[in-house]
Amino acid sequence: MTIADHTVSIERDGDIAIVTFHRPPHNFVSIDLVGALADAFDAIDADPGCRASVLRSEGRAFCAGADLTPGTGSVDGVREDFTHALYAQAARLFGVRKPIVAAVQGAAVGAGLGLALVADFRVAAPEARFVANFVKLGFHPGFGITHSLPRLIGDQRAALMLLTGRRVTGETARDWGLVDQLVELDGLDEAARALAREIAENAPLAVQSTRATLRAGLVAAIRAATAIEALRQAELRDTEDFSEGVRSVAERRPGRFTGR
Repeated sequence: MTIADHTVSIERDGDIAIVTFHRPPHNFVSIDLVGALADAFDAIDADPGCRASVLRSEGRAFCAGADLTPGTGSVDGVREDFTHALYAQAARLFGVRKPIVAAVQGAAVGAGLGLALVADFRVAAPEARFVANFVKLGFHPGFGITHSLPRLIGDQRAALMLLTGRRVTGETARDWGLVDQLVELDGLDEAARALAREIAENAPLAVQSTRATLRAGLVAAIRAATAIEALRQAELRDTEDFSEGVRSVAERRPGRFTGR
């Protein structure tokens, strides 16, 4: 089983697959990366020898979102054409048939949080941080987070994350149900594999059927959410506050927002 993208690799470990994306140190998202991940999970779905998978990344951060550093050209990552293409690939990820366990070793920020929410389960280290920092950028949440986050932790806690942009620690994430298991960093990969193996021990058709029932309507809901998110992002993309938010995050200071 191979994927023709140097940023994504698949390793077989018995009847589970380990999907790793390699864009260290920050593992920023791109259309190509999310598309390659979707291709990887499609390949796993098509392989009867794989029953579950682990999603992990190389580096200190799980995924730090989009690179919005001025001068890198990556602010283009929030253009409307990019946004629609990225969210189409995100919907593919939510549509995979076999269970996914995410191993979160560090920061999962913005779209990186959205990527972690694709998985059925999250195993995290205490060093993990979960951040929906869109409002600190003067921007609207994306990647389906407005649906996937409240679905997981409830409306009130999701609103707290989305309207404050605060960093949620691994311990708090576990207490809130955002993380299913918290383990020390040096045991993270094995713990994620162990959970995937526990799932894979069961009858595969029954697992996939049960999962399909549990996630019924999820892809349609993600597509509906991302359509609204993309519209709201388009409205905010040209505001002074968004430009200030990008600068302030790059300069590691609070934003000086004016509401314009």
